[in-house]
This record gives sequence, C-alpha cells and structure tokens, in this order.
Amino acid sequence: MGNEKLICTNRKATHDYYIEDSWEAGLMLLGSEVKSLRAGGANLRDSYAAIKDGEVYLYNCHISPYTEANQLNHEPLRTRKLLLHKKEIKKMVGKTTERGYTLVPLRLYFKRGKVKLQLALGKGKKFYDKRSALKEREDNREMERALKETARR
Repeated sequence: MGNEKLICTNRKATHDYYIEDSWEAGLMLLGSEVKSLRAGGANLRDSYAAIKDGEVYLYNCHISPYTEANQLNHEPLRTRKLLLHKKEIKKMVGKTTERGYTLVPLRLYFKRGKVKLQLALGKGKKFYDKRSALKEREDNREMERALKETARR
C-alpha cells in the first residue's frame, strides 16, 4: 500500500454488496486513458466486470477524455480488458455462476507506474440489509460519543 497512488474508489460497492474475495488486476489501456488517469479523471460508480469467452472485461468505467489528445482520444465508456491469471479467472467463473454473485470493481490505483484495479466478488445486499448496516453504523457512532463523554469527565 505504501507505493500506491489512489485514482478513485467505488464507495457505493461496500454499501450495495457483501464483499467476499478480491483480486488485483491490470488493465489494457490506451495512452490517452493513462494520461487522463494521471490527471484523476475516472469514475467507477456504475461499473462492473463480467467474464466473456474466458476473459474478464470491465464495463461502464468512465475515464474522461484527455484534453491534449485531439482526434486520437479514447471513448470514455469503452469496454476494457482486465489482465488476470487463468487460475484466478477459473475461480471467478466458479463463483459467479452461483446465484447472486457479481464482480465489482472497488478501487483504481497506480502501483509501480502501472494502473491496477482491485476487483472483488460481491453478493448483493437486500434493502433491509442496507438499513440494518446503517443502523449498526449509527449505533456504533453513538457508543463512541458516549465513551468520549465519559472520558472527558
């Protein structure tokens, strides 16, 4: 984690999914996409990954067009191939065929000059699960406040 530069995170993913397992994947990008990422122009909010023909692809990841690229610019929402080992892909195929599991991107970052994506296996939460998680978080905050108050006295 020390030599990583964070580009963007998908904060909504932990709210909408139970995260079970995660992998680090490389991305096949164009030059203008890498330059745009260095400028911080990315969004993972509605993105997801899917397995097609034994390869993993990232869909709906928005990388802003690079202003200096002219006509050689990239399409902002194009499908991007993820670079993973065959063994990892086989494990993903086994898990995603189970009902309710999906591949969710968590964060995009630079690691030793290369763009990496943390990809997680998530199981969708129901509405009442989200409510209970919010209630639990609020209760924890209340307990922390009470502990601080008693420590001050």
